[in-house]
Amino acid sequence: MTTQIELNQMRFFSYHGVNEQERLTGNDFTVDLLLSVPFEKATITDNLDDTISYAVVYDLVRHEMSIPSHLLEHLAGRILTILKCTFPQLTAVTLRVTKLAPPLSGDMHSASVILSEIYVV
Repeated sequence: MTTQIELNQMRFFSYHGVNEQERLTGNDFTVDLLLSVPFEKATITDNLDDTISYAVVYDLVRHEMSIPSHLLEHLAGRILTILKCTFPQLTAVTLRVTKLAPPLSGDMHSASVILSEIYVV
């Protein structure tokens, strides 16, 4: 059985960017996660200990979003690392970090970085 937990469009106001002005004024960001984890037991037990807590995941992401980074790639890598360290039962993670309305000379809705990682357990 393939089991996944999806958290969509977690929204944060953070201070990430290459330009100093971005790190001073901040911007809106979203984070999307697709977590693969063996939680078949939770389908029977109805016990949070047999799966991954959305609240804990959100708090971990919120903490990493509060630490300024120049690159979205670096930020995404930090989020992946903390998730895997906290939840060693993860078998795969797909993560999208999106900067809304990036400060460019043209009209653009957003810019995203997507990282996917599969773990051998």
